[in-house]
Amino acid sequence: MESKREDSVQHFLNLIQKSRRGKFKIYIGMSAGVGKTFRMLQEAHSLLKNGIDVKIGFIETHNRKETHELLTGLPVIPRRHLFYKGKELEEMDVQAIISLRPEVVIVDELAHTNIEGSKNEKRWQDVFEILEAGINVISAVNIQHIESLNEEIKHITGIEVKERIPDSVLAQADEVVNIDLTADELISRLKEGKIYKAEKIEMALKNFFKNEHILQLRELALKEVASQVERKVEIEVPRNKNTRHEKFMACISSNEATAKKVIRKTARLANYYNSSKWYVLYVQLPHESADRIALDKQRHLINNFKLATELGAEVIKIEHTRIAKAIIEQADSKGITTLCIGKPRMNLMKIILSTSAFKELLNKLSSSEIDLIILS
Repeated sequence: MESKREDSVQHFLNLIQKSRRGKFKIYIGMSAGVGKTFRMLQEAHSLLKNGIDVKIGFIETHNRKETHELLTGLPVIPRRHLFYKGKELEEMDVQAIISLRPEVVIVDELAHTNIEGSKNEKRWQDVFEILEAGINVISAVNIQHIESLNEEIKHITGIEVKERIPDSVLAQADEVVNIDLTADELISRLKEGKIYKAEKIEMALKNFFKNEHILQLRELALKEVASQVERKVEIEVPRNKNTRHEKFMACISSNEATAKKVIRKTARLANYYNSSKWYVLYVQLPHESADRIALDKQRHLINNFKLATELGAEVIKIEHTRIAKAIIEQADSKGITTLCIGKPRMNLMKIILSTSAFKELLNKLSSSEIDLIILS
């Protein structure tokens, strides 16, 4: 009885905090130059004309003439000036924004990494602080900065994007708007010098701005926004009580590359199905105990646990002698509906030798309602 009362109080507190929190709108695009910053500034002018107290917290115009001109007439909150490694640099002044308490603040470059020594490591964390203060935020990000898409973006473009935001940042947005252009329109803007300076255009056309790259990135951006809309419908529109609520568990090993892919792809699935809770399970076999595992493998495991946590998973680490048995035990105790594992990368002999473990897992799953997804 006491537990139910505490849950009820916590639920009410959550509702109060949610109502006090600012609203969060994100403009998303397939790449630089689609017009996210331009659209945010247009919206700022419209809000200002309608009597809304809107201010610019941080805008990066990249010296694009048409974008820079839109700053005229908009109140800008001065940036913080600080010295780092002998250079004077600028950052968004979060405290000034919170002190001024505008109704709406525009914050560009959501995936930006703050200068070392800043209160928050990332700008999205600054934004959350501003939202908690009850201030509405309009921000922007490119599709390649979403954490769970990192491997896919690298496969498409050949570039590993270093600055990324957890998927949970997008999930917490009240509105996600896609700024869409066709590949031809984007390439035309690039050739006209509306994205980069003349000396960078040829290199961009040969690398990131290839037609096939743009088409694939555009598809990812459209899918992402569609999944955000579906998630909003799932949350706000009452569902049939008999509908199955998906609960995912990613099963990883100490293989760094495979584990990273399984974590990111499971995060995508959990987000798509609006799974409120998902898990990452690592079963530590005796030969991988803390005093026997190689230091590099231990480091990779810690990094993957950190990645899983950032993507919203609860990490479970257990010691066991039988992987299949451990997986099933955990899946049953957590009410898992879908297990996700990596595609085995072994030669034929290893597959034959490990068949018993895989067979055991399949046999146990066949008598349950749990689905199995093998991720490549």
